[in-house]
Amino acid sequence: MSGLVLKLGPRERVLINGAVIENGDRRSRLSIVTPNANVLRLRDAIHPEEARTPVRRICYAAQLILTGDAEPGDARAQLLPRIEELSQILCDPDSRRLLTQATDSLLEEQFYQCLKALRALIPREDRLLAAKPL
Repeated sequence: MSGLVLKLGPRERVLINGAVIENGDRRSRLSIVTPNANVLRLRDAIHPEEARTPVRRICYAAQLILTGDAEPGDARAQLLPRIEELSQILCDPDSRRLLTQATDSLLEEQFYQCLKALRALIPREDRLLAAKPL
């Protein structure tokens, strides 16, 4: 995770390697220079009861790696088939690109980047689930 720059709003919280860090009263930038640091913005965290759709369930599983609640190897073995299943359903070019990014990041153990790519699919999933059949 070398070179990650987080832009934090006032009082925004972030989880870094298991420690919750809260920003002060002003906007700030935080540079993460430690390779493979586990970082999760708490405003982006998915709570277990919110993981009710396929994309959100995959995001939640990826998030568990960042919080230290899942072993990376075990989680990777669970995530790869799920991402493949999504690629059978979300076959438009943008979704394919994001799923490829998620897979590549997962294989490179860049779990934050994997989660970031997967989270970008949530609005698309929301639109698909909101569409009413004719």
